[in-house]
Amino acid sequence: MFHLLYGRVVKRLSATNLSISRLFKYSAAAVLGAAAVSAQAQNTTSLVVAFPAGGPADSLARIVAAQLEKELKHPVLVENKPGGNGAIAASYVARARPDGQTLFLSSVGAISINPALYPKLIYDPIKDFAPVSLLVSVPEVLVVGAKSPYPDAKAFVAKVKNDGLSMASSGVGSMPHMAVVQLKLSTKGKILHVPYKGAAPAITDTIGGQVDGFIGDVSGLMPHIQSGKAKALAIAAPKRSSVLPDVPTFDELNIPDVYANNWYGVFAPKGTPADTVTTLNAVLAKVLQTPELKAYAETTGVELSPTTPQAFADLVRDDTKKWGDLIRAEGITVDN
Repeated sequence: MFHLLYGRVVKRLSATNLSISRLFKYSAAAVLGAAAVSAQAQNTTSLVVAFPAGGPADSLARIVAAQLEKELKHPVLVENKPGGNGAIAASYVARARPDGQTLFLSSVGAISINPALYPKLIYDPIKDFAPVSLLVSVPEVLVVGAKSPYPDAKAFVAKVKNDGLSMASSGVGSMPHMAVVQLKLSTKGKILHVPYKGAAPAITDTIGGQVDGFIGDVSGLMPHIQSGKAKALAIAAPKRSSVLPDVPTFDELNIPDVYANNWYGVFAPKGTPADTVTTLNAVLAKVLQTPELKAYAETTGVELSPTTPQAFADLVRDDTKKWGDLIRAEGITVDN
């Protein structure tokens, strides 16, 4: 009897020990799994864009994100947060943890134009962000519709000086609007500014002849130029575009000071450690040397423009003064 009872006890203890062993094993696996998920979430970088999906900024962001993933060895997600001329995306990043894992891919507008255009911003472009690197410079190009009566820039400018004409923009305070103002001041001519809600409808009406001309990003206009729907007349940059080598600059036409560079760059929240900013800067420099980014530049006409954080900060400061002075001098507000 004793031996029978002893055998039963041993079997129960063995079974109990096996269950406990399995329990510890499964619990440990669950803990490790949860830790892995947590680590993966912590090692995900968000690249926030102030424009909807499908536009030039979004296209650039997705190419950059794909190459960043290879360099950082973890996921890089593009988050589109359009609205408020970049204010929604900017304020989101400004409030993010300054750990280098939430970045802002912005154009010049949200950083260097908005401060003068809006009396009250919900973010401070200088105090709330740490410049990481400029990515690309985007020259602006003057275009007209294929059926336009102006065969070249000289004819277009002559009309501006003598009778005046209409020009579209992608909105008040946009880079196309700034270029229109520069052209008006340089020629001392007459231009009726027609603001649209974005570049797409502005381009459509320019091609259709509802407005006489449009100065916009070369990257966004190239498909229309290549298809023959639009004619490129002049480049608003110090030098000709590599994708439009036969199109003169405004300088070559004796129309000075028409320089509109709609750059895109990356910012981190203020307070991001200096060594993190330095690391991100170096990684972005590598990204801009990849075949994918070089191919993007060759087809769109943008110029790959890596900089140091300080050089980018200097550009932001200079452009904030440049566009701020122009906006204040011309009395430009969001209502005009």
